[in-house]
Amino acid sequence: MKLAVCIKQVPTREWQPRLNDTKTWIREQDASFEMNEPDAYALEESLRLKERHGGEVVVCSAGPARVAQVVREALARGADRAIHVESDALAGADAFVVADALASAMRDERFDLILTGLQSDDQGFGQTGVVLAERLGLPHATIIMDVQIQDGGLRVKRELEGGWFQWIGMPLPAVLTIQSGINQLRYATLKGIMAAKKKEIRRVTPATPAPARQRIARLYLPEKGKNTRVIGGSAGEAAKELVRLLRDEARVIQ
Repeated sequence: MKLAVCIKQVPTREWQPRLNDTKTWIREQDASFEMNEPDAYALEESLRLKERHGGEVVVCSAGPARVAQVVREALARGADRAIHVESDALAGADAFVVADALASAMRDERFDLILTGLQSDDQGFGQTGVVLAERLGLPHATIIMDVQIQDGGLRVKRELEGGWFQWIGMPLPAVLTIQSGINQLRYATLKGIMAAKKKEIRRVTPATPAPARQRIARLYLPEKGKNTRVIGGSAGEAAKELVRLLRDEARVIQ
């Protein structure tokens, strides 16, 4: 079985963001980076599927040269080879541009199953996997909590709202976006780290990028402030008004 898993490099969650001069993205030269957490769960699920059904796992990523860090990490965890669509223009690109770049590099591989994380920790739109499926002309399902391969197809469990779940059948090939927590993550061993140095990374230069469909108008850090409000009236009236404010405006009580 030929599996692909798409991973993204994102700023570490512990890093205090610093914005660029135009306030439209972060100052990347000041940032530290890591593998996107939902993508790490997609990688783990692809490795487990390979262990059960055989085949290979191919890591696919789009971004500048620094993305090689998480690509090597994925190879060290057990992926067999990688495709890196390398371009500085993809560093802060929207889901449509990234999906187009990935689709162009992945199309000729004819993957049986493509996994992505549900969303990225930096932009969080949850669109790349879905747009990628459309670009490749493949069926897709989102928010996946379980994957079973049977009778030449898929049976997957989707997480819905309100604590509900949905089991659906799908044909192969297909694209799935994986929910965090679907499995227990593994970490790279010393043996895996050494082996990763010899594994293939095919670097692809993207064609003229598709026009962006989304634009970040402005980023800003959360603004801190406080407001003092005096509640008048008798003690009983003040107490009733305080309860109303806490329930309806502050929403700290039911």
